[in-house]
Amino acid sequence: MPSRWALHEEALAAADEADRALARGDAVRPLFGVPATTKVNVDQAGCPTDDGVVEYKSRMASRDNPLVANMRASGMIIVGRTNVPAFSIGWFTDNDLHGLTRNPWNKDRTCGGSSGGAASATAAGIGAIGQGSDIAGSVRFPAYCCGLVGLRPTYGRIPRFNFTTTGRRKVSTALMSVPGSLTRTVRDARAALAAMSVGSPYDNRWVDVPLEGPPVKKPMRVAMVIDPAGRGGVAPEVAEAIRQAAGWLTDAGYIVEEIAPPEFGAVIDLWPRLAMGDTIGDAASVAEYGDDATRTWVDLCLEVFSGCGPEDMVEAMVERDRLLSLWQLFFEQRPLILTHSCAEPAFRLGRLVDVPSFQDVMRAQSTELAVPVLGLPSITVPTGVANGLPVGVQLIAGRYREDLCLEAAEEIEARAGVRTPIDPR
Repeated sequence: MPSRWALHEEALAAADEADRALARGDAVRPLFGVPATTKVNVDQAGCPTDDGVVEYKSRMASRDNPLVANMRASGMIIVGRTNVPAFSIGWFTDNDLHGLTRNPWNKDRTCGGSSGGAASATAAGIGAIGQGSDIAGSVRFPAYCCGLVGLRPTYGRIPRFNFTTTGRRKVSTALMSVPGSLTRTVRDARAALAAMSVGSPYDNRWVDVPLEGPPVKKPMRVAMVIDPAGRGGVAPEVAEAIRQAAGWLTDAGYIVEEIAPPEFGAVIDLWPRLAMGDTIGDAASVAEYGDDATRTWVDLCLEVFSGCGPEDMVEAMVERDRLLSLWQLFFEQRPLILTHSCAEPAFRLGRLVDVPSFQDVMRAQSTELAVPVLGLPSITVPTGVANGLPVGVQLIAGRYREDLCLEAAEEIEARAGVRTPIDPR
């Protein structure tokens, strides 16, 4: 198993070679020399794909995941691996193998999960691009917690395949989990998307679709949703961030209307119906190899969503098809949705202890559940700082319209500015 020092030396060697290439006048690749990090649940040759689980600490990868290969091919220099909750489950990045990763803005708040290590490292300036993955907000929530740009692309946009995985891909993973990026700027998110989305035959989900879609009617209409499905619990500073972003988009020439897409609540509620069949299947592995935090998460999930299971997945898939059609028609008139990424500021550590706290967190994460259900692209972009913690908004678009998310996010960023807890220069 390579030590952290071996990875350190590997990164320095790559940087030295980059310097020599510049001195020779060689042609450089798009992200030549850019420092980046990878998540410990993706294969990187010579490293364990441990997923934050003690039992998997020796599960060595002999080849790069296509996603990691794409990062290297673009010229990125991988400077390290980033932490996750055990099994990449949950909103707090802590496990018995690597320990607790803290939020660089406030050590008593979560850095998010499951790509919390990527978020904390990127916010602290350790790398410019943090590779993450998202099945229920695992890119967008950590980005929100740490004041970053978090891009979740469309299902099928970025290829991914772990050679260390011997079993079949689970239904919910195949349907909802996608790789993404965490960056300090929208420009970097755009560059990371272009680099990561190069196709691979190893992922049968990958679709060859241009990064720029057809022109949309201008001025573009944006649907603003402050309280999805009217479920409450939206913190005042979060509601104000959405209204402020709406004003900035209006200033940029968008038409912002306070209107919700069809049956937002039904889309949110589909997530457990699609995921619980797999979660129940994973319960034995978590019980045997998981840590206390992961077992608590699964136990609470099973209790709160006891009515969801494998027998409900077929009906849930039929319902998903119906709702996706309604949303796609909605995007024809309003190509973007502006809403929250999380209804609260970054959660306090130790927040998740019982059924009521689990339900509160799930309600706060409602929009982050809806997006994977329909396989849509979305982006979290910071709008400022409130009470010492980052706040921001989320933009959601129709399938393969990451370009619309990025374009609007750039307008917000131009007015909000870029803030980091630590000057990365």
